[in-house]
Amino acid sequence: MVNFKEEIAGLIARHVDGLELSEIQDMIEVPQDTKMGDYAFPCFRLAKLLRKAPPLIAKGIAEGIADSPLFEKVEQVNAYVNMFISKEVFVKDTLEEVLQQKDAFGRTDVGQGKTVIVEYSSPNIAKPFHIGHIRSTVIGNSIYKIYDALGYKVIRINHLGDYGTQFGKMICAYRHWGNKEDVIREPIKTLLHYYTKFHVEVEQHPELDDEAREIFAKLERGEKEEVELWQWFRDESLKEFTRVYDMLGITFDSYNGESFYSDKMPRFVKELEEKGLLKESQGAHVVDLEEYGLGTALITKSDGSTLYITRDIAAAVYRKETYDFYKNIYVVASQQNLHFQQWIQIVELLGYDWARDCVHVPFGLVSLEDGTMSTRHGRVVFLEDVLNKAVEKTREIIREKNPDASDEAVDETARIVGIGAVIFQELSNNRIKDYVFKWDKVLNFDGETGPYVQYTHARCASVLRRAGEEITAKAASLQDVDYSCLRSESAYELVKLLYKFPDVVVDAGQRYEPSIVTRHIVDMAQGFNRFYHDEHILTDNEQEKITKVALVIAAKTAIKNGLELLGMKAPEKM
Repeated sequence: MVNFKEEIAGLIARHVDGLELSEIQDMIEVPQDTKMGDYAFPCFRLAKLLRKAPPLIAKGIAEGIADSPLFEKVEQVNAYVNMFISKEVFVKDTLEEVLQQKDAFGRTDVGQGKTVIVEYSSPNIAKPFHIGHIRSTVIGNSIYKIYDALGYKVIRINHLGDYGTQFGKMICAYRHWGNKEDVIREPIKTLLHYYTKFHVEVEQHPELDDEAREIFAKLERGEKEEVELWQWFRDESLKEFTRVYDMLGITFDSYNGESFYSDKMPRFVKELEEKGLLKESQGAHVVDLEEYGLGTALITKSDGSTLYITRDIAAAVYRKETYDFYKNIYVVASQQNLHFQQWIQIVELLGYDWARDCVHVPFGLVSLEDGTMSTRHGRVVFLEDVLNKAVEKTREIIREKNPDASDEAVDETARIVGIGAVIFQELSNNRIKDYVFKWDKVLNFDGETGPYVQYTHARCASVLRRAGEEITAKAASLQDVDYSCLRSESAYELVKLLYKFPDVVVDAGQRYEPSIVTRHIVDMAQGFNRFYHDEHILTDNEQEKITKVALVIAAKTAIKNGLELLGMKAPEKM
């Protein structure tokens, strides 16, 4: 597509000496009020350079560029040059781009030849995959899709929580109160029950803690019985997790979790010691980060066991040596801000010059209406239950509106729209915000929601079906198109939203913020619906009809591509 800012900067540069083209381009603004033009150029900065009053400078520039076919109108308003792009030029350029690019519209090659790692989801094995995990899971998946669209090679890592003292507790609980049949029948809920019971019983029997620590020590030593139980818990957990990932349409390239790095940690404890960074403190070993305002980082406990921070250092170095990443992105809750700041600082102190290529992308927390969730007290909402309930509610709504539809069609649409509603709600607000999980809000299908956007896509598809194959084919190939038919305000505003989409994807990637895409998809859906209501699309005039159908195809394409970046599907019918 034409970079209009770049083109305008080139025109202005002919009338302004002393400024680089890039400086002029940076000065060009997009007015909030469309009555002030599509683009505006403020001339205040030029007064000193050109020794003229800003309004006089603006007048000269406006007169100098007004004859360009790029513009419909150029006005000088005080110290501003207000420029109105030729609607026909703008519409033609944008529609050609969308209809030629099709599924690739919004994709770029800015990341070509570079590898980005995205670590996300990362649930703990033998514990519930609950609603709190949806944030990391869908935010991370969307960031992966955005970076993939930007041309990067993306490695998706699910860093499973499959190591640590909790597995000593889990094995201890299983041996006291568990049985194999219950675990096989309902793995996670059964293991959660054992884990919860352990924390109840340990208050009366504190010796259970010692027993659990000893079991974990055996696990670390690789003793056969403990390792077999741990592996069984891990395998059963992954079966449960995979069922939820399948519902969400999410896959990973690696499930290497904490246990994978167990034998890789001693190297870095040794490196810290050799560089004089490791200090003893009450039998434990720490790194003093006070001068960086990051407190003290605990590396090994007094019993010699390592912690998350040691594993994350080992994992980062392993990933750099294995993938030679350009960025190593961690989608982890904001509660872990200090943890990430500490270990990234330590990696830098160890002399790894790529340390700052490790990026923590924090997000706000989910709480229940009656307080925070707690695995050890059994207060959780299972993610699978949320998704199933969303699908069921959607099925009821669709069946009510389409009593004659086949069960198969209703079930498929309910799955796409119900799960999409949950994903969209998660990605609709800035990721850093905390929020309270409420069923009625998650399953609200009115307003700026996933179902609204998906319905808009289905509406586009319906228009194309009514237009017929011949008209749609001509429109898709821009045959017999008359761009002057798209001069209405609603058509032009919709085209402007389509034009912005590729820049929105770039912005979302730079800021690790899927909600930027989500908000723009809503804007495009609203823009299409205004066009749909304001215009008679399937007119008797064939050329006008083809032209308007071309805009419908373009809107449908952009909405579908946007939904794909969120990890959602775009139904043809609803």
